[in-house]
Amino acid sequence: MPIERPTPYGNFNFIVDFAHGDTETTRGGFSEISGLNIEVTSAEYRAGNAKANHPIKINGLYKVGDVTFKRGLLAADDLYRWTDEVRTGTPGVLRTVNVQLLDEGHQNVVMKWTLINARPIRYTAPTFNAKSGTDVAVEELVLSIEDLAIG
Repeated sequence: MPIERPTPYGNFNFIVDFAHGDTETTRGGFSEISGLNIEVTSAEYRAGNAKANHPIKINGLYKVGDVTFKRGLLAADDLYRWTDEVRTGTPGVLRTVNVQLLDEGHQNVVMKWTLINARPIRYTAPTFNAKSGTDVAVEELVLSIEDLAIG
């Protein structure tokens, strides 16, 4: 576990590994990740002989959110190919994806989010606009995950 410190880490030094161990190339170079969350549902319950006239809350199932990854378009079709494998029913397409937050010196992993049994549910190609020549073409991949571990 990382050493505690009085100031929070920045949100701009992170790497992604889509189960290939490839975090050094531009394939793992994402500009934005969102949706890393866990939600615990609750159910209300009240017994007929309860003294209080209100229900109690009981923990129910938990669920994890869909996670969105954005990166500048590269000469690589790996995100699309993975989506296509899911779309066509190719066996063995679930992956464990790791998102690692690095310290300011890019030397140490200070926190890691492990996305368990991840699969693409939406691939979005870049939006093209001939009037604005200053924006980067960005592709987007949304993953459905079964569980999220943080450590």
